[in-house]
Amino acid sequence: MQKIFKTIKVSCLAVIFMISACDSTELDITQDPNALPPDAASTDFFISQVQVDFGTLIASLEVEASEAVRILNMDGRNYNNAFEPTRFDQEWEQAYRQILNDIKTMNPLAEEAEQYYHIAMGQVLEAYVLVTLVDLFGDVPYSQALLGGENLNPDVDPGANVYAEAEQLLRDAITNFEREDVLTEPLQDLFYQGDWENWIKAANSILLKVYLTTRLIDTDADDKFQAIIDGGDYITSTDEDFQFPWNTSFNNPDARHPEYVDAYTPGGTNTYMSNWLMDYMLNSKVGNGVDDFETADPRMKYYFYRQTSSVPQDQPNLINCVEESAPPHYTAGTVFCSLANGYWGRDHGDDDGIPPDGQLRTAYGVYPVGGLFDDNSFSVIASITQGAGGGGITPIMLASWVDIMRAEMALVSGDAPAARNLLQSGVAKSFAKVRSFGELDATADLSTAPDPSLDATYITELGQIFDAATSEGERMDILGSEYFVALFGNGLDGFNFYRRTGRPSTLQPNLEPAPGSFFRSFFYPPVFVERNSSESQKADVTTPVFWDTGTPLLAN
Repeated sequence: MQKIFKTIKVSCLAVIFMISACDSTELDITQDPNALPPDAASTDFFISQVQVDFGTLIASLEVEASEAVRILNMDGRNYNNAFEPTRFDQEWEQAYRQILNDIKTMNPLAEEAEQYYHIAMGQVLEAYVLVTLVDLFGDVPYSQALLGGENLNPDVDPGANVYAEAEQLLRDAITNFEREDVLTEPLQDLFYQGDWENWIKAANSILLKVYLTTRLIDTDADDKFQAIIDGGDYITSTDEDFQFPWNTSFNNPDARHPEYVDAYTPGGTNTYMSNWLMDYMLNSKVGNGVDDFETADPRMKYYFYRQTSSVPQDQPNLINCVEESAPPHYTAGTVFCSLANGYWGRDHGDDDGIPPDGQLRTAYGVYPVGGLFDDNSFSVIASITQGAGGGGITPIMLASWVDIMRAEMALVSGDAPAARNLLQSGVAKSFAKVRSFGELDATADLSTAPDPSLDATYITELGQIFDAATSEGERMDILGSEYFVALFGNGLDGFNFYRRTGRPSTLQPNLEPAPGSFFRSFFYPPVFVERNSSESQKADVTTPVFWDTGTPLLAN
């Protein structure tokens, strides 16, 4: 019953987005498109459903990735057991049984109707789903998947093969977006509202991600990456950002950002923010224990909403660790237990019980989930409609990220000055985008926002600190830390960056001094291995994905 309800809920969510995307549309939906026979299904409803399912899937999968690299709080002290395999069951089914299956079913219908933009949109989304599945799980089914009764036990394909399929899908999508013989365009485009040039830029930008991710095992990755840059047809400005938009509707179904739904409840927030991320931004630490910048990161008031102005140091019933000392394996200057000024989060791997602190913890702010802007009001979250009402975004590929990706490529090629300039450019774009979200919270006193001049000061100091670094490793620490901050809202690329580079080396350690080896991939979901006689579960989380030949020792 629960799965049936969820399918109906997601289908209704697609309808809500469709209604908001057009002025007058005749809608007569009595069944879920997933349940319709192909000859009765509409390509428009298929592609609408795929977009909504895609946004929901990435918003969910990014949480595990973000928790692994301290962008969000992770409460597992042993890496092998930090994420129960069942946590991925619903996401796996959403990827295969909904998104990939709907695209496969839609394509012949769209081909026959000469609806090549429908096909192209599906190709971009399918490619992103495929590389994400490989990045998280390694080898996954593809060539034998979705065959129905022809093969109920599909073998996995090598991750490299699935990546190659994704690369070809992106190239085919660009070709389809460039076609002039399209009979009808999709009724609904949640990402770019029918701007097909931006879709081409998004496809090329995801190709940049593919080439950056595989640079350790592909000797041509740098040339392929640079060819796209030289072509200039990729995401370069925030108005071209590839992002999934959430709605503010919360009645049957709830179309708000999922993290807003979890954080904005009458009982307060149900999540803890990462002490490492808040400490890095509050104290602007590039190195362990060093306050390198003059002021806090200006994005803090947009990322985080404080329900209280201070974190008590004398109430162990609320924060157990206030009576404890930092673990011996924490180096000097590493944040432990609590932060000043009301930033109430948790350390990496803190699995203590849950005290009655829901109306005290720091919550998501207005960016990216559509919550409250932190204007120092320190109000308790007591409403499911506060702030921007959940009308935020799930970022997929942003102009700021592209600049930082280019910075990494420049740095590993030995061009530190170019890397510095690109890093500064990426951070500047991130500042501008995040600040624009303040206006979404109509109740906010934006006069309390950090002065815009602080953005320029921060960026100037960032360049100076980068130039003063004495090794590529130190520069990669700086680049990685800033990348992780900019990735708030989608940590998938942060998880890849950490495994690829072993940086930042200044991340907060796990509370457990010996938590086991860090994730090289996640366990397969039981919904896959327990129903498939061809596959068995991994022994642990140390199995690397095909492109992961980076540093063998990642910080615990």
